[in-house]
Amino acid sequence: MAADAAIFVSKRLQRAAFAFLCLMTAQVLLASCEPEPVAMGAARVTLGGR
Repeated sequence: MAADAAIFVSKRLQRAAFAFLCLMTAQVLLASCEPEPVAMGAARVTLGGR
């Protein structure tokens, strides 16, 4: 009985879990493609004194 309930719940949650994994993957892919935002007024500092 408990196994049947677990299988039923897992079948109902498959779509939600798949959607969650897709969103996480999309977020990681988009984050790796876009440059990180730079704070207002921040300047690049070059090493070497030039």
